[in-house]
Amino acid sequence: MTDTRRFSVHARHVERHHARIVAELSFEAAAVAYVEDFPLATDGDEALSVVVRDLESGREHCFRVDLETGETAPCN
Repeated sequence: MTDTRRFSVHARHVERHHARIVAELSFEAAAVAYVEDFPLATDGDEALSVVVRDLESGREHCFRVDLETGETAPCN
């Protein structure tokens, strides 16, 4: 059985205090989970950039999540 990890996730264009804690298997899964419930307007963008931080290790990654498909890619 694979253990979930706790991540802090926030949209790149908003301040960190809008972060949400999610429990997922990977950085990518945490990014998608956040976007699924994203409460803020995206101004018609097709993708949303999110910053995902592993709460245990402190490692941080940025992803662009396609809002239609849920596919993730590293931020530019």
